[in-house]
Amino acid sequence: MLTVNAMGDKCPIPVVKTKKAVEALTADDTVEVLVDNETAVQNVGRFAQSLGFAVKSEKLGEGQYRVCFDAKKGAAEGSAPAESFCSVSAAKKNTVVVVSSDKMGEGSEELGGILIKSFFYALTQQDELPATVLFYNGGAKLSVEGSPVLEDVKNLAAAGVKVFTCGTCLNFYGLGDKLAIGEVTNMYDIVDKCSKADLIIKP
Repeated sequence: MLTVNAMGDKCPIPVVKTKKAVEALTADDTVEVLVDNETAVQNVGRFAQSLGFAVKSEKLGEGQYRVCFDAKKGAAEGSAPAESFCSVSAAKKNTVVVVSSDKMGEGSEELGGILIKSFFYALTQQDELPATVLFYNGGAKLSVEGSPVLEDVKNLAAAGVKVFTCGTCLNFYGLGDKLAIGEVTNMYDIVDKCSKADLIIKP
Protein backbone atom coordinates (compact mmCIF):
# COMPACT_ATOMS: atom_id res chain seq x y z
CA MET A 1 0.00 0.00 0.00
CA LEU A 2 1.20 3.48 -0.86
CA THR A 3 0.37 6.15 1.72
CA VAL A 4 0.07 9.82 0.80
CA ASN A 5 0.16 12.08 3.84
CA ALA A 6 -1.74 15.27 3.04
CA MET A 7 -2.68 16.11 6.63
CA GLY A 8 -2.66 19.87 7.13
CA ASP A 9 -2.29 20.58 3.41
CA LYS A 10 -4.50 23.23 1.85
CA CYS A 11 -6.33 22.89 -1.46
CA PRO A 12 -5.16 21.91 -4.06
CA ILE A 13 -2.10 20.19 -2.53
CA PRO A 14 -3.86 16.92 -1.48
CA VAL A 15 -4.94 16.34 -5.09
CA VAL A 16 -1.51 17.29 -6.43
CA LYS A 17 0.21 14.87 -4.02
CA THR A 18 -2.22 12.11 -5.02
CA LYS A 19 -1.62 12.79 -8.68
CA LYS A 20 2.15 12.53 -8.28
CA ALA A 21 1.85 9.36 -6.20
CA VAL A 22 -0.21 7.62 -8.87
CA GLU A 23 2.25 8.71 -11.54
CA ALA A 24 5.13 7.22 -9.55
CA LEU A 25 3.52 3.77 -9.36
CA THR A 26 5.20 1.11 -11.49
CA ALA A 27 2.53 -1.54 -10.85
CA ASP A 28 -1.02 -1.83 -9.54
CA ASP A 29 -1.22 -0.87 -5.90
CA THR A 30 -3.60 0.37 -3.25
CA VAL A 31 -3.26 4.05 -2.49
CA GLU A 32 -4.42 5.63 0.74
CA VAL A 33 -4.52 9.39 1.13
CA LEU A 34 -4.67 10.89 4.62
CA VAL A 35 -6.38 14.27 4.89
CA ASP A 36 -7.86 16.39 7.67
CA ASN A 37 -11.13 17.71 6.22
CA GLU A 38 -14.15 16.51 4.26
CA THR A 39 -13.56 18.90 1.37
CA ALA A 40 -10.18 17.27 0.75
CA VAL A 41 -11.88 13.85 0.93
CA GLN A 42 -14.29 14.90 -1.82
CA ASN A 43 -11.59 16.49 -3.97
CA VAL A 44 -9.24 13.51 -3.80
CA GLY A 45 -12.16 11.13 -4.34
CA ARG A 46 -13.33 12.96 -7.46
CA PHE A 47 -9.80 12.99 -8.84
CA ALA A 48 -9.38 9.24 -8.34
CA GLN A 49 -12.80 8.56 -9.84
CA SER A 50 -11.89 10.65 -12.90
CA LEU A 51 -9.12 8.10 -13.51
CA GLY A 52 -11.57 5.24 -13.33
CA PHE A 53 -10.69 4.05 -9.81
CA ALA A 54 -13.26 2.85 -7.26
CA VAL A 55 -12.93 5.01 -4.15
CA LYS A 56 -13.65 4.34 -0.50
CA SER A 57 -13.32 6.86 2.30
CA GLU A 58 -13.65 6.73 6.06
CA LYS A 59 -13.36 9.00 9.06
CA LEU A 60 -10.61 7.84 11.41
CA GLY A 61 -11.18 10.44 14.10
CA GLU A 62 -11.67 14.15 14.65
CA GLY A 63 -9.98 15.88 11.72
CA GLN A 64 -8.63 12.58 10.36
CA TYR A 65 -9.85 10.96 7.16
CA ARG A 66 -8.61 8.28 4.78
CA VAL A 67 -9.37 7.96 1.08
CA CYS A 68 -8.45 4.59 -0.49
CA PHE A 69 -8.50 3.30 -4.04
CA ASP A 70 -6.87 0.53 -6.05
CA ALA A 71 -4.72 2.26 -8.63
CA LYS A 72 -4.55 0.15 -11.75
CA LYS A 73 -2.01 1.56 -14.18
CA GLY A 74 -3.93 0.36 -17.20
CA ALA A 75 -7.03 2.26 -16.12
CA ALA A 76 -5.04 5.39 -15.42
CA GLU A 77 -3.25 5.29 -18.75
CA GLY A 78 -6.55 4.90 -20.55
CA SER A 79 -8.13 7.94 -18.92
CA ALA A 80 -7.86 11.39 -20.42
CA PRO A 81 -6.88 13.21 -17.18
CA ALA A 82 -3.92 10.86 -16.73
CA GLU A 83 -2.19 11.32 -20.07
CA SER A 84 0.88 12.86 -18.45
CA PHE A 85 0.35 13.43 -14.77
CA CYS A 86 3.12 15.89 -14.00
CA SER A 87 4.71 16.75 -17.29
CA VAL A 88 4.42 20.48 -17.80
CA SER A 89 4.16 21.80 -21.32
CA ALA A 90 2.72 24.82 -23.03
CA ALA A 91 -0.84 24.43 -24.27
CA LYS A 92 -1.55 22.87 -27.64
CA LYS A 93 -4.49 25.22 -28.00
CA ASN A 94 -4.22 28.95 -27.45
CA THR A 95 -5.48 29.34 -23.89
CA VAL A 96 -5.12 32.77 -22.32
CA VAL A 97 -5.48 33.48 -18.59
CA VAL A 98 -6.55 37.07 -17.88
CA VAL A 99 -5.99 38.36 -14.35
CA SER A 100 -7.61 41.68 -13.42
CA SER A 101 -7.16 41.60 -9.64
CA ASP A 102 -4.72 40.46 -7.00
CA LYS A 103 -7.68 38.73 -5.32
CA MET A 104 -9.96 35.97 -6.61
CA GLY A 105 -13.71 36.43 -6.46
CA GLU A 106 -15.82 38.85 -4.46
CA GLY A 107 -16.45 39.03 -0.72
CA SER A 108 -13.62 38.63 1.77
CA GLU A 109 -10.35 40.20 0.59
CA GLU A 110 -8.43 37.84 2.88
CA LEU A 111 -10.11 34.82 1.32
CA GLY A 112 -9.61 36.30 -2.14
CA GLY A 113 -5.87 36.49 -1.48
CA ILE A 114 -5.78 32.86 -0.37
CA LEU A 115 -7.76 31.76 -3.43
CA ILE A 116 -5.57 33.56 -5.96
CA LYS A 117 -2.49 31.88 -4.47
CA SER A 118 -4.21 28.50 -4.74
CA PHE A 119 -5.26 29.28 -8.31
CA PHE A 120 -1.73 29.97 -9.52
CA TYR A 121 -0.29 26.95 -7.73
CA ALA A 122 -2.99 24.76 -9.27
CA LEU A 123 -2.29 26.32 -12.66
CA THR A 124 1.35 25.21 -12.48
CA GLN A 125 0.20 21.64 -11.83
CA GLN A 126 -1.99 21.30 -14.93
CA ASP A 127 -1.00 18.78 -17.58
CA GLU A 128 -1.62 21.39 -20.27
CA LEU A 129 -0.54 24.91 -19.42
CA PRO A 130 -1.97 28.10 -20.93
CA ALA A 131 -0.10 29.81 -23.73
CA THR A 132 -0.32 33.25 -22.15
CA VAL A 133 -1.07 34.99 -18.86
CA LEU A 134 -2.17 38.64 -19.02
CA PHE A 135 -2.09 40.84 -15.92
CA TYR A 136 -3.98 44.15 -15.90
CA ASN A 137 -5.58 46.57 -13.43
CA GLY A 138 -5.08 45.16 -9.90
CA GLY A 139 -3.69 41.96 -11.41
CA ALA A 140 -0.55 43.93 -12.25
CA LYS A 141 0.37 43.65 -8.57
CA LEU A 142 0.94 39.91 -9.04
CA SER A 143 3.85 40.08 -11.49
CA VAL A 144 5.99 42.48 -9.46
CA GLU A 145 8.53 42.17 -6.66
CA GLY A 146 6.95 40.87 -3.46
CA SER A 147 3.98 39.24 -5.21
CA PRO A 148 2.55 36.29 -3.23
CA VAL A 149 2.32 34.27 -6.46
CA LEU A 150 5.60 35.33 -8.02
CA GLU A 151 7.33 31.95 -7.74
CA ASP A 152 4.41 30.17 -9.40
CA VAL A 153 4.32 32.76 -12.19
CA LYS A 154 8.07 32.30 -12.68
CA ASN A 155 7.55 28.53 -12.88
CA LEU A 156 4.90 29.05 -15.56
CA ALA A 157 7.24 31.30 -17.52
CA ALA A 158 10.06 28.76 -17.21
CA ALA A 159 7.73 26.13 -18.69
CA GLY A 160 7.09 28.28 -21.75
CA VAL A 161 4.06 30.34 -20.74
CA LYS A 162 4.23 33.93 -22.00
CA VAL A 163 3.59 36.50 -19.25
CA PHE A 164 2.54 40.08 -19.99
CA THR A 165 1.56 42.96 -17.71
CA CYS A 166 -0.24 46.16 -18.68
CA GLY A 167 2.23 49.05 -18.59
CA THR A 168 -0.44 51.67 -17.90
CA CYS A 169 -1.57 49.61 -14.90
CA LEU A 170 1.97 49.25 -13.53
CA ASN A 171 2.45 53.01 -13.75
CA PHE A 172 -0.95 53.75 -12.19
CA TYR A 173 -0.04 51.70 -9.11
CA GLY A 174 3.49 53.13 -8.99
CA LEU A 175 5.00 49.77 -9.92
CA GLY A 176 6.64 50.72 -13.21
CA ASP A 177 10.10 49.74 -11.99
CA LYS A 178 9.00 46.69 -9.97
CA LEU A 179 8.12 44.20 -12.72
CA ALA A 180 9.74 40.88 -11.75
CA ILE A 181 8.63 38.52 -14.52
CA GLY A 182 7.49 38.74 -18.12
CA GLU A 183 7.10 41.74 -20.39
CA VAL A 184 5.22 45.03 -20.35
CA THR A 185 2.32 45.21 -22.79
CA ASN A 186 -0.44 47.58 -23.88
CA MET A 187 -4.20 47.46 -24.33
CA TYR A 188 -4.03 46.92 -28.08
CA ASP A 189 -1.89 43.83 -27.52
CA ILE A 190 -4.15 42.60 -24.70
CA VAL A 191 -7.22 42.86 -26.95
CA ASP A 192 -5.33 41.21 -29.82
CA LYS A 193 -4.24 38.24 -27.69
CA CYS A 194 -7.73 37.78 -26.26
CA SER A 195 -9.38 37.97 -29.68
CA LYS A 196 -7.08 35.22 -30.99
CA ALA A 197 -7.52 32.93 -27.97
CA ASP A 198 -9.24 29.56 -28.27
CA LEU A 199 -10.13 29.75 -24.61
CA ILE A 200 -10.00 32.58 -22.04
CA ILE A 201 -9.79 31.77 -18.31
CA LYS A 202 -10.48 34.49 -15.75
CA PRO A 203 -9.96 33.61 -12.08
